[in-house]
Amino acid sequence: MSSSRLYYITKTLLSYGLDELVPKNKTPWFAKIARGCLFWLRNQHKEKPSGLRLRLALQELGPVWIKFGQMLSTRRDLLPHDIAQELAFLQDQVQPFEGELAQQIIENALEINDISELFSEFSQTPLASASIAQVHTATLVDNDNIEQDVVIKVIRPNIHEQINADLALMEKLAQVLANVHNESKRLRPVEVVKEYKKTLLDELDLMREGANGIQLKRNFDDSDALYIPTVYSDYSRSNVLVMERIYGIPVSDTESLIAQNTNMELLAERGVEVFFTQVFRDSFFHADMHPGNIFVSREHPENPKYIGIDCGIVGTLSKEDKRYLAENFIAFFNRDYRQVAQLHVDSGWVPEDTSIEEFEFAIRTVCEPIFNKPLAEISFGHVLVNLFNTARRFNMQVQPQLVLLQKTLLYVEGLGRQLYPQLDLWKTAKPFLEQWVKEQVGPLSVLKQMYANLPFWAEKMPELPDLIYQNLKRPVRTHAVVKPASHKALVLSLLGSATLVVSALCYLQHDLIAAGVTATCSAACFIAAWRHT
Repeated sequence: MSSSRLYYITKTLLSYGLDELVPKNKTPWFAKIARGCLFWLRNQHKEKPSGLRLRLALQELGPVWIKFGQMLSTRRDLLPHDIAQELAFLQDQVQPFEGELAQQIIENALEINDISELFSEFSQTPLASASIAQVHTATLVDNDNIEQDVVIKVIRPNIHEQINADLALMEKLAQVLANVHNESKRLRPVEVVKEYKKTLLDELDLMREGANGIQLKRNFDDSDALYIPTVYSDYSRSNVLVMERIYGIPVSDTESLIAQNTNMELLAERGVEVFFTQVFRDSFFHADMHPGNIFVSREHPENPKYIGIDCGIVGTLSKEDKRYLAENFIAFFNRDYRQVAQLHVDSGWVPEDTSIEEFEFAIRTVCEPIFNKPLAEISFGHVLVNLFNTARRFNMQVQPQLVLLQKTLLYVEGLGRQLYPQLDLWKTAKPFLEQWVKEQVGPLSVLKQMYANLPFWAEKMPELPDLIYQNLKRPVRTHAVVKPASHKALVLSLLGSATLVVSALCYLQHDLIAAGVTATCSAACFIAAWRHT
């Protein structure tokens, strides 16, 4: 299967003449020989412009390739205008499948004989069509006979086979690369493909997407920055998703946004705010934020709000990754390149024997020229090339768990460049991250953690006297010689811990007097325990 799929991919790329897009002086000698050996595969679309040929080829190859094109379409600073313009059609205007087939899929999934049993209206003409699914408009009649304007998302038929074939091919190529490439240990291709496979297969389950949408909606309840449409879970299945229809302006339609006097600067800043809020506050972020999935509310253009759809791909970060990333961002914004270098070593992203001084100098060389510049004046293509060279030089390992985050950050940066090129990305993000770090290490964070652990402490507190008694008896059973002072220190420490928990409980119940008294007793116990050690 993999070899036949590889041949089909090669045939498709060559039949659309995509090899001609690579400058001859940049083509390796072995690639020229391989192309000559496939002499029967000629460009069948010479009359079409290069951007159209690229879009049609990616569209013909299927979902994995379409998603690659979607990501490229957001990087208008890295691609010629005509190619970026064509790839933008892959965001929501992929060739659809038949509307009658979509209706049949919906009826089978919801176990109804006719779609009119649940929907008073249904349009067989799709509203939008993307790589994994297409969307149809409908009017839902609920149990109270109330009509709701909805959209129904339907997974493309027979898509699993095509995706599995591409993923199997990617896994084999990654394994070959890992065995033959000198930098495979740093690039970690097998782990990256494994992470991508999990993400893509998750996207095929619309019940999971519905749950993601519900979670994101709850996270941004009453937010002025982001709105997530309501998901109708009772009418959703693994291959069908019913959700509220929204009437926003596509974020890529800058002319319409400007025409209604949208505050473009505030809109761009809120894009950065939404991204960092999802990543650092919630550790649950929309990881497919290409322009086809982002709209802007038509209401209150002076106070614009994003509308996010298609929550099939979400990312999460561990506490350790969040902390390292936040500290890296802040050090970067403060131009403390030595701290950036040290954090990379501490996190294990570069080898322990890395020279901090050399790494610091390399980071400064890449990053210093882009500070105090708006997005319009920054060549991120040049920056990325330099960063890749720096990573290679210092043997920096790819972090598979951060691939989704990096992709999303590229989307956000591309979106900001499109909406408001004068945006100062660093100035916008820095205060948010500083506040987040402050909240993570401050007293409020300690109380929140204690509050989260209250069920555990409530369960264990009745056992505290027995634990104290057992610990006091343990030295006797083991015939160890323990000074009396050690017993006192242990008892006082346990009492200090217990009163500290009680203090937290009183604080959370807004009994500040009791909280203050018990906190003072706790401190006194700890001081006394320290003096008896």
